[in-house]
Amino acid sequence: MPHRVLLADDDRAIRESLVRALELEGYRITEAADGVGALATARRDEFDVLIIDVMMPGVDGLGVCRVLRADGDATPILMLTARVETPDRVAGLDAGADDYLPKPFELDELLARLRALLRRTSSETGAVAQRVLRCGGLTLDPAARQVWWRGSEIDLSKTEFDLLELLVRNEGVVLDRATIYQLIWGYEFGPDSKNLAVYIGYLRRKLENAGAVELIRTVRGVGYSARST
Repeated sequence: MPHRVLLADDDRAIRESLVRALELEGYRITEAADGVGALATARRDEFDVLIIDVMMPGVDGLGVCRVLRADGDATPILMLTARVETPDRVAGLDAGADDYLPKPFELDELLARLRALLRRTSSETGAVAQRVLRCGGLTLDPAARQVWWRGSEIDLSKTEFDLLELLVRNEGVVLDRATIYQLIWGYEFGPDSKNLAVYIGYLRRKLENAGAVELIRTVRGVGYSARST
């Protein structure tokens, strides 16, 4: 069965170009011209991945992302944005997006990011129930995708959970940035990317708010590790 993709972008030329290109790659595309249409379509039908432009009239891409995540919809979301400043990228990730791609972009990169998101989803769906993981006062259930700190549940986004699970499974091991990018996103963002640092920051704040201080350690010039506190 072809993967189903919802493409939401108010620029008709970009939308039509992407539809042609993605259909040639074997994807089944449903279009939306604005945020309201994207929300209605995403709530009505099931998709394997969503491609959402940030700048849309009415409800923008960030609003679409926030509403769907509040609904409990965990479908992978790739945000397209003409805004390349760090605060704008942070806003997209904070809204619950799994990945972002600045405009203009190469079609090959868009296809690679779609494949990476679909691989992650397929791996999670096909995985058998796994044992509960523990790291100090932290309990992580991979099958239920839930996390608790000393009995209090912590609400994490899909990518935050994936990142924490990776670190906890390798407790005490320093994972370098290239390895984390490859295992979480399926490719490397490049030496100047702040994507990983942004997610580590989000994760740390949520853990610290729950009382899990210094669970994630930074090893300067190398990467990150999880340590029992």
